Amino acid sequence: MSDRDNSASLRLAVVGPTHPYKGGVASHTTELCHELAEAGHDVTLVSWSHLYPSFLYPGEQAVPGGAPDVEPFPRTIRALSWARPDTWVRTGRRLRDMDAIIVVHVIPQGVPSNLAVLRAAGVGRTSSSGRGPRSIVVAHNVLPHETRPGDRQLMEALFRRVDSVVVHSDSQAKLATELGAGHVRELDLPPHLPGGEPEKHVDSTGPTRLLALGIVRDYKGVDLLLDAMLDVPDLTLTVAGEMWGESGRRVKELAADPRLAGRVEVHSGYVPADRIASLMARHDVLTLTYRHATASQNVLLARRHGLPVLATHVGTFGGQVRDGVDGLLVPPGDRDALVEALRRLSDRSYAGELRSGVRPPDLSGPWAHYVGGIEALASAESDALADDVDDSEVVPEDTPLQRAKDLVTAARLRRRQRLTLRPADFPEWVRASDVLALDTDALDAQALARDLGLPRCSDAVAAWAALGAVASLLRIRDDGRRGAVIVDESGTKSPFSRWVRALGFEPVELELTGRRTSVEVLDVDTASLDLISRIHPGGCGADDIDHAVGQASWALRSGGLLVITLPIGEDDPEWAVSPADIRGVLARADDLGLVLVGDVDGDITDRIRQASASAREVRASQPEGRRSGVTPAYGILRLTFRRR
Repeated sequence: MSDRDNSASLRLAVVGPTHPYKGGVASHTTELCHELAEAGHDVTLVSWSHLYPSFLYPGEQAVPGGAPDVEPFPRTIRALSWARPDTWVRTGRRLRDMDAIIVVHVIPQGVPSNLAVLRAAGVGRTSSSGRGPRSIVVAHNVLPHETRPGDRQLMEALFRRVDSVVVHSDSQAKLATELGAGHVRELDLPPHLPGGEPEKHVDSTGPTRLLALGIVRDYKGVDLLLDAMLDVPDLTLTVAGEMWGESGRRVKELAADPRLAGRVEVHSGYVPADRIASLMARHDVLTLTYRHATASQNVLLARRHGLPVLATHVGTFGGQVRDGVDGLLVPPGDRDALVEALRRLSDRSYAGELRSGVRPPDLSGPWAHYVGGIEALASAESDALADDVDDSEVVPEDTPLQRAKDLVTAARLRRRQRLTLRPADFPEWVRASDVLALDTDALDAQALARDLGLPRCSDAVAAWAALGAVASLLRIRDDGRRGAVIVDESGTKSPFSRWVRALGFEPVELELTGRRTSVEVLDVDTASLDLISRIHPGGCGADDIDHAVGQASWALRSGGLLVITLPIGEDDPEWAVSPADIRGVLARADDLGLVLVGDVDGDITDRIRQASASAREVRASQPEGRRSGVTPAYGILRLTFRRR
């Protein structure tokens, strides 16, 4: 085995579009390379000098003016051309030494070139040096919105050849499976938002201002929106984007209807990133009246700029828009429902209420989850886990403590999945890193765990701690086969091991005292664990957090997780960590190669102070004789770190 095979870092090639090509797929591909490199991997972006012929993409392929939508990735090789099959083969041969090749699927007509690259790279080959690079397809749309003859056959040919397929919605996962994908992993599409910082909203006393942003195609239903506006006079609409074919002509015709005179503006052409912030600031609602959809960034883009959303209940919109809180959802193709939603939005005060309910999106946590999922598929362990294991296979029974290391090996092979949960089953408020200061938040977590079917837990605080750990495991470190190697030192009163066992994992549990940790007792190999948990009631204290972080820094494999809880407060410095000390803990972890997951724009210490203040207010409001039974003036901090 080579030195590279022993390294925690992976050599990855990402094959897909990037600048100067425009659009969400190119932006996502570029951001994915940045995030993988930030995670410590050796990444090369292999892109195209000519992506596909113009008859397959009637719009302008390149960004007008040449300014990139997102920061270009420095290690980019534009070696591929759709018209030069020799470039496919030559490029593939250069990728033979990669650990994994990640192909970003754009359209079925690109399958022959992608297959040629994979074959030339030796994907799936067997030789004395072992199997070739692992192969992952990222399919934003398994099939195009407007299909052509032969599309399904092309996708079947691609999916049969690769190890794993990544999709971004339930419907796409089902479709990929129907088309022959052997292993499908659903990951939430992380934000790759164009444009700069949001601008201050421009108030208006006139009609509510709607915005339809992006390429006008039939499936986006802009024509349905215009037709419904005929019945609702107190609204204006701006359509900003490229006009494609018959759909674009239809939208222009509707916009010219005398009944919409003075109410609709059509700005035909690509909207560059540097115009998005000002465009958003001058409107009140973003409209997404799609006929059908898979996954989209537009809800997150609206939230980034503080706009509520009017959307149809298709694709991922239903999980992104809180109906009646930060937007409105209507059934697709239901004109009456769309008209009624527009009437509600025509009330400027109601549109303002929805705008006040918009929360900024988490721009960092989803990428940690996404990169963790890619790492799990790209790592060497994913090949070992792909082998079928006979459930009748004899697994070593419990052994004395000095042989407990055998349990870690056995955990890779034992997969008795009972309860089926996916990352999408956990709502956004279950965060990898979070602060608990009020009893109600713990009770909400306990209720959610019960609704998800997890084994009963009578301790609400322990349920809150464990729920975040389970969500992080599924979002980041599970490849769908329940093979992650987990060491739990949270103690028997924590539900974490019971919960992950119910999901099909085989955690190794140890309840220890003093400063000895499970990784010392088990004598595990360096970079051999996927997750170490040390959470309430057996969490860390101020005196042992450094030791726990230090042990995890060498015991976790690349992408592995350390989930800990810490008491925070000012009253007991020997036990609790003060908000002022948290920065030191995070800096120490970062020095050791552990990156905090889910710190929304660096606000973790601010939220600690707010939580501590809220807890003190609750405590102060209680009668003197009852204060001992309420939430104390400190909180519990859950931190999830990811090994670079």
